[in-house]
Amino acid sequence: MLLPVAVALYYQIWGGQTETDLGAFVFSAVLTLVVGLILRFSVRRQQQQELGIRESFAIVALGWVIVALFGAFPYLIADVFEAEGRTQWIEFSFSYFESMSGFSTTGATVLTEIEHLSHAVLFWRSFSHWLGGMGIVVFAVAILPMLGVGGMQLFRAEAPGPQTERLTPRITQTAKLLWGVYVLLSVIETALLMFGGMSFFDALCHTFGTMATGGFSTKNLSIAHYNSVYVDMVVCCFMFLAGTNFALHYRMLRGDFKAYFQDTEFRFYSLVIGVSIVLVAWNTSNFRVDGQIPYDSTWQSLRYATFQVLAIITTTGYGTADFEKWPYLSQFILLTLMFYGGCAGSTGGGMKQVRFLLLIKQSGAEIKRLLFPHAVLPIRMNDRIVPSEVMTNVLGFFFFFIGIFAIVTCVMATLGMDLVSAAACTIATMGNIGPGLGSVGPTDNYAH
Repeated sequence: MLLPVAVALYYQIWGGQTETDLGAFVFSAVLTLVVGLILRFSVRRQQQQELGIRESFAIVALGWVIVALFGAFPYLIADVFEAEGRTQWIEFSFSYFESMSGFSTTGATVLTEIEHLSHAVLFWRSFSHWLGGMGIVVFAVAILPMLGVGGMQLFRAEAPGPQTERLTPRITQTAKLLWGVYVLLSVIETALLMFGGMSFFDALCHTFGTMATGGFSTKNLSIAHYNSVYVDMVVCCFMFLAGTNFALHYRMLRGDFKAYFQDTEFRFYSLVIGVSIVLVAWNTSNFRVDGQIPYDSTWQSLRYATFQVLAIITTTGYGTADFEKWPYLSQFILLTLMFYGGCAGSTGGGMKQVRFLLLIKQSGAEIKRLLFPHAVLPIRMNDRIVPSEVMTNVLGFFFFFIGIFAIVTCVMATLGMDLVSAAACTIATMGNIGPGLGSVGPTDNYAH
């Protein structure tokens, strides 16, 4: 939290601003430091023990909850959600929601007005994305390969997917390499956005949201505020990269330029994006909604289709168009892409491309097995046979995900949401997308 303190100091001293929320971040930083030191020294007094696999998983899961709790304090102390008629409990729940949405890179917000917030708060919202985004990758690299549950071993030590090769012999070294790639791409995107006319502050915050596939913006209209083809294309490129396996970026930087196209998941990811863009662009330029065609030129429909398809499938959630005003086919495609998500080993959410690809391969194999009962039909990924236990875990994860989606959708509908909003709200938060359809559409929020 020291970085938001520095931002607040800068705008208070050199920016001439009086409402910088400096005190809120100083107090939150001190509180977090004190609690951290207490926990640190209390642990040091205990005899060191080797953590088991499931204990590690529980600690990491609890860690996300606690990090979001401390991350909520600046919002609460700065009275970001203070409004007439709101109790302190509602303010706390809104603060915790915003914090968890940031660190989990969901991008769902309960804020109705963004641009009036202090620079320190805006920075903290976006920075929590950036920390959480790479945290997911590092968490997967360091912890998930040991679990062997729920299909998670698809993300093996350093190279996601059912393969055994490693980037480095040690997991910690791999985490550092991935952080390096993450920082490098962030620096490049920030520079490119500044070249397009953004201020350094806005470019940095939008880079945080892009690379983490989070979607928090410093503007009420998100990326649409800039109405710039250049900005759209830069953000599109980096959303695509953020949704790609970071191990492939590392290999490319090492000179292996064929790494992307040799990877089965990346080819599938690119194919899904390409087909979706073509379908949405065609649909929005040829079919009427309320008597009007959304876009009267192929270029316009292609521009907005490209951005929204990438924003949804990578689970970034940025917006340049109100896709609720698009034809139903386009809305259905975007809703389907919310389930897909990015590649394994990316900062994207969702169910991951590799799982859908393996499910498709498994379905094809089962159909062939009906025709040729005695045939041996192994499932392959990147020229390697996928173990049967991996396929079992993929199926288990898929049905668990769909089951939770169905249950939560029913609960939300019971609480008064219409079915479309309930389903979209559920998958938009489960998949870390943020905006959905209905009452949680791209021009709405979760503050109701």
